[in-house]
Amino acid sequence: MIVHDREHVAAALAVGLPVTLLSPPGFALYAGCLWWQALLEQAGFTGFSLLDCADAPGRAIEALRLGLHGIVLDAEPVIFARVAAIAAESGAILLDKPPPSLDLAQRGADRRLAGWLGGAGEFG
Repeated sequence: MIVHDREHVAAALAVGLPVTLLSPPGFALYAGCLWWQALLEQAGFTGFSLLDCADAPGRAIEALRLGLHGIVLDAEPVIFARVAAIAAESGAILLDKPPPSLDLAQRGADRRLAGWLGGAGEFG
């Protein structure tokens, strides 16, 4: 589920079902890895999350060094493989594209939230 701010995180958690939180596309580039980490920590979120680093491997490595365990990176294969090796060493998951997600900033997403989580597979 794509969350943009504390209110979105709170709404996702309020349903009381397991959820994977995903940052908006390219979030690491304009908000930063520390901001994402702080957003999750302030919400008390301890589940799985994915930070979208767009095509910036440096941001992906920064996120891994901060201890984030889920990264989305759109990089050429050689670069992706290098970052994937670093991710594997730290026990993190690196994806080349974000999973299908409900974006809580979309109109009407709040009404679909519980249904999305109830019917979601591995990635909510």
